[in-house]
Formats: sequence, C-alpha cells, structure tokens
Amino acid sequence: MIDELAALHGATRILTRGVDALSDAELAEPSLLPGWTRAHVVAHLALNAEGLAGVLRAAAGGGVAPMYASQEQRDGDIETLGATSPTQLRDRFLASCTAFQDALDHLPAEAWTGSFDRTPGGQRLPLAEVPAMRRREVEIHHADLDHAYRPADWPEEFVDTVFNRVVHDREAGASMMLRTPDGDVPLGDGTGPVVSGSRVDLAWWLLGRGKGEGLTADPALPTLGAWR
Repeated sequence: MIDELAALHGATRILTRGVDALSDAELAEPSLLPGWTRAHVVAHLALNAEGLAGVLRAAAGGGVAPMYASQEQRDGDIETLGATSPTQLRDRFLASCTAFQDALDHLPAEAWTGSFDRTPGGQRLPLAEVPAMRRREVEIHHADLDHAYRPADWPEEFVDTVFNRVVHDREAGASMMLRTPDGDVPLGDGTGPVVSGSRVDLAWWLLGRGKGEGLTADPALPTLGAWR
C-alpha cells in the first residue's frame, strides 16, 4: 500500500503542474475524449477525487458512502463544473486533490478491509483498490488532456499495471493475439488478428484511445468497443 500511495502522490503532483500550465484558452479546447474539452476532463478529475474522499471519510468514521449519488448526477456535475470559469475550475481541482490526500492520510489501517458502492446499489468495490483506481484516473486522464503529458511519459510500472488491467477488462471482447517486445499475450482465446506494438501503445489502444498509432496488425486492426 505504501508504494501505491507514493506513486499516486507523485502522479498527482505531476498532474497538478500540468493543469496549472494550461491557459484559459487551452482549457476550453478539445481533449482526446469525444465531446469533452480539457475543462471537462479536469472537472471529472476533481469530482472523482471528491467522490473518493467522501468514501474514505465515511469509512474512517465506521460508515459507508457511495462514490456518486447517481450516474446521472455525476454526468451533470461534470458538465456544470466544466462550464465554470477557469479560475473556479482550477481552485476546485486543487481543493479536491487536497481533500482526497487528507482523507487518505486519516483512514485507519483497519478500514482498508471495507468496501463501497460506486453508486447506491451499484458496483461494489473494495476500499483497498482506491489508490490504484485514483492513479488510473490521474495517469490516463492526464494523457487525455492532450497537452504536454503523453502515454509515453507513464512510468514503466504503471504501463505494466494498466496493460494487464485493460487486457483483463477486454477478455470478453474480440479475440486476438497481442505481440509485445516481451512476448505474446492472448486476448480472449488468442485467435484472430495478431496486433503488434509496444505495451504502452497497445494499452492506449485497448483503452479506446487513438486509432492504433504505433501498432501493426495482421490481417487488420480489429474494431474495439468502448472500454468499461
């Protein structure tokens, strides 16, 4: 847990500098996510941190709280916050990161064995996964800002983690063989196209980003559905 928390803290620090470097005009420009500006991505990151902070504060008090009140409210809150002034958005984002870190720091060790709902009655998640969940949000959405930080900037250990995670998440989808410099990795039953590339380029594509830049495929690059 200590290494995960340290890695998350470092990634958040880099993200904070990245958000701070965006001008007001750049915040209003499109991100890599369809229909979202960079402001929408920053808003999502802020609300995600606030939601997880609420989960951790409830657990610290011996209770249970959902991460979001509902999917609809979560989506609406992103739209609302993303439309606020750049100054308000930056302030809310920084405050959310501080609140999340404070909640992490004050969670008793015994509380990590608990769980929480993403939305009331929805997906049940272990509290122990919160640091890894938040780090995925931080690293992937930092790259989604399409500014100075790219997937190529991800730490090697995060590339390995996210590659393994997204391969697991895609198991029920199209079957193929992923050919990496470290060896072949079957997806599904491993039949079908052979898609070759670095683990970071494969992970980015499997996350539903880009058009397969840096990859080659025989006979052709498969069409993927949205990542979970």
